[in-house]
Amino acid sequence: MAITTEASRLGTDAFSNASPVELRPNWTAEDAKQVIQAVYRQVLGNDYLMASERLTSLESLLCNGQLTVREFVRAVAKSELYKTKFFYPNFQTRVIELNFKHLLGRAPYDESEVIEHLDRYQNQGYEADIDSYIDSAEYEANFGDSIVPYYRGFSTQMGQKTVGFTRMFALYRGYANSDSSQLAGSKSRLAASLAKNTAAPVIAPSGGSGGFGYLPSAKGTTPTRVFGRATPGTSSRLYRIEVSGISLPRYPKVRRSNREFVVPYEQLNSTLQQINKLGGKVASVSLAQ
Repeated sequence: MAITTEASRLGTDAFSNASPVELRPNWTAEDAKQVIQAVYRQVLGNDYLMASERLTSLESLLCNGQLTVREFVRAVAKSELYKTKFFYPNFQTRVIELNFKHLLGRAPYDESEVIEHLDRYQNQGYEADIDSYIDSAEYEANFGDSIVPYYRGFSTQMGQKTVGFTRMFALYRGYANSDSSQLAGSKSRLAASLAKNTAAPVIAPSGGSGGFGYLPSAKGTTPTRVFGRATPGTSSRLYRIEVSGISLPRYPKVRRSNREFVVPYEQLNSTLQQINKLGGKVASVSLAQ
């Protein structure tokens, strides 16, 4: 059974019946190879890995039985490869979100968790912060020494808050998506919802047509002028329309994207009709500030 009735639109089908990848006793070389691939996919956020980037020394230690799966995960998360992909190019709050996703398989539950890791990083350093995830009771209870971390945020289980379900979709952008190539760039995905202690909206995965919620582009798509004559904020009758899943009627068909429009009240109805014709989903309509 699918995780939800909308699983095909949310992109969670791949995890509905998947079993955790585990290195069991009397494992073979093929088993070790599958574990290595699973660790790279999970810990590196499904990012493309070239042959020259592979951590061959660590792979050999795992294949020779000198490293457990847990220690292999720890070493990958502390590697220069991981830092280059996620630590150096992102804001620290975004790094913490990714660490939760990659190492614990879930989104942060509240702002105190983020603050705790910020403090540890500032006072003890990067490696100590990585250790805090992997040496935690939560990691031990769910993965132990032999199981590759996996996304737990899509299913209901003991000790997991339901708010983590919706927040997970702000971090997970589809089975084929990479954590280093997302629409929102290096910005934190959960800072606002964590600060307000509210559930994040469920946003359809990249390329999806559902339009569950609005995710703004990192570069911004809101026009600075309206019809070449007015600017947002100069009129009390200007409205901002946030639209998800819009596409232009041309060939070849381009991937759907999120957009914002600022229109006067008199044009509101006709603009909404046009958005509907383009297949867009209106996420919100509000007064432009």
